[in-house]
Amino acid sequence: MKQEVHVDVAERGADRGGEKQTLNRRLFMQLQVFSGCLEPAALVADVERSGVEGVLYQDVNDPRGIGLLGMSDDPAFFVTTQRDLLNSTSFRTLTHRPDYTMLGRTYSSGYERDLEDWLLCRPRRTVLNPQWKWAIWYPLRRSGTFAQLEQKEQGAIVGEHAAIGRAYGEADLAHDIRLACHGMDARDNEFVIGLIGADLHPLSHIVQAMRKTQQTSQYIQSMGPFFVGHALWQSPYSRELDTGSGRNKSDGRNQSNR
Repeated sequence: MKQEVHVDVAERGADRGGEKQTLNRRLFMQLQVFSGCLEPAALVADVERSGVEGVLYQDVNDPRGIGLLGMSDDPAFFVTTQRDLLNSTSFRTLTHRPDYTMLGRTYSSGYERDLEDWLLCRPRRTVLNPQWKWAIWYPLRRSGTFAQLEQKEQGAIVGEHAAIGRAYGEADLAHDIRLACHGMDARDNEFVIGLIGADLHPLSHIVQAMRKTQQTSQYIQSMGPFFVGHALWQSPYSRELDTGSGRNKSDGRNQSNR
């Protein structure tokens, strides 16, 4: 007997006003890292002229290193607008470091009270906040053993991790961005994590605190490499880019059911 498979790729949040929240938009974010930067001011000028939304980081661990975080709900952005920028004069003279390239997409767990904000607005607000210039970005992969656990047990393990993240966020010490990168990562990683804040020490501290959780100590197969950056330039945050006249605005399937 042929088994039918129903495919639904929409993101889902918690019920709101008695109705289901669904959204078929998500934010893609990519970090590209380079070395050999002797004139960062020229890069800033090129990035500003390009209209790219994102952050230009100075690499803490490379005195000539630079990282560009770009973002869009349209992945074609990375092979058009951002690609043109990275092939411009200022970037063309730099040495690309592909081992640090990270690409991911926002996703929902099904419990988000404001799905649209979670997927499109919050990540932008976080990385573009002028008060939060420090960042640690890294990919990770969980072991196959985790995937074999019952859903209830997985939830408890992830919940321990999430509770620590919420505590640091509520204390305004570290604010996390979680991206899925299944099938988009050269090393088969599953997630990209961004830790953003006003100071570097709390970002390091939360990584240390997470080491003790069941998820990290037992079910993480690999983590890193870690990119540590300080924002040299951040584009201004505009909510219109999240919910205004975006390319999917006219498609009712792509809007949250309110």
